[in-house]
Amino acid sequence: MSERAVLHVKGRILVGPDEVRDELWVVDGRISYDRPAGARDIRTVDGWVLPGLVDAHCHVGLDRHGAVPGEVAEKQALTDRDAGALLLRDAGSPSDTRWIDERDDLPKIIRAGRHIARTRRYIRGYAWEIEPDDLVAYVAREARRGDGWVKLVGDWIDRDLGDLSACWPRGAVEAAIAEAHRLGARVTAHCFAEDSLRDLVEAGIDCVEHATGLTDDTIPLFAERGVAIVPTLVNIATFPELADGGESRFPRWSAHMRRLHARRYDTVRSAHDAGIPVFVGTDAGGTLPHGLAADEVVELTRAGIPPVEALAAGTWAARAWLGRPGLEEGAPADLVVYASDPRADVRVLTDPRRVVLNGRVVG
Repeated sequence: MSERAVLHVKGRILVGPDEVRDELWVVDGRISYDRPAGARDIRTVDGWVLPGLVDAHCHVGLDRHGAVPGEVAEKQALTDRDAGALLLRDAGSPSDTRWIDERDDLPKIIRAGRHIARTRRYIRGYAWEIEPDDLVAYVAREARRGDGWVKLVGDWIDRDLGDLSACWPRGAVEAAIAEAHRLGARVTAHCFAEDSLRDLVEAGIDCVEHATGLTDDTIPLFAERGVAIVPTLVNIATFPELADGGESRFPRWSAHMRRLHARRYDTVRSAHDAGIPVFVGTDAGGTLPHGLAADEVVELTRAGIPPVEALAAGTWAARAWLGRPGLEEGAPADLVVYASDPRADVRVLTDPRRVVLNGRVVG
């Protein structure tokens, strides 16, 4: 083997929650646990090592008004990268961000296409706004455009009702989810309230975003069907402010949002305790800034999820759920190095020492 530049990462390599190695090597952008023969130009990085963090609910290319220019999307992706989030599930965006795939210095993105919402039942400029008769066709379109996911808006405020309500009839979501699955895509849905959840789960949905409306009636159903949730607690923290802003026009909605916020930690803890898969997501890119994956892990621990399981929700388990590798032999070298053991204190995640993406030290 010819002389090559390699990266030597040593210390405590957290391959899994209970699997720890002393070192790894990065050659040609990929992980090896064997010292490469012929290596002379070696750069060494040391510390506590995790696979790159996962933000399983963010929106690159989107802000509060809709699609953003490419340079803004680039800054969003760089912010996530520098915070250690190297795998993103983009849960709906009107922007075409395929150009990011050509950049080996930006996080890897799994796209869900563009949101699909009921007419006048979502944030203006974000979604395809359609009626139920068109749902199957639009789901098929986004399943072909995305990276194995489709995003529905499952509930939103009904202005006539003055409160959150389900957006789709049961038959429409059954047909749409079946079509997505036929095309090889999984389906997730934005859901704040209670009344859309049973229909979506019984229709075969794969994941629910936010899931603040989970109750003792629906938690067992989620657990039985293996439907994952991405709670986005850093976003749910904004509910009181949203409620204050809508108080005068929609007092019923405002009161509902405050109740959902007040019980958020109990909801997530009960879901976890029932065996529902819980994953890290921030909802960055709408009104929230990017780079909050570590903060979401901390929030999960505040909800009562044990630290190592909260850590897994944003690393090992999340990567397995999304079908992407961690620190396995031959995997792309996407990893983050910390000064101390994040299993002992997840707040360490907010201060990465080094970020390595595709084998290059980028931060």
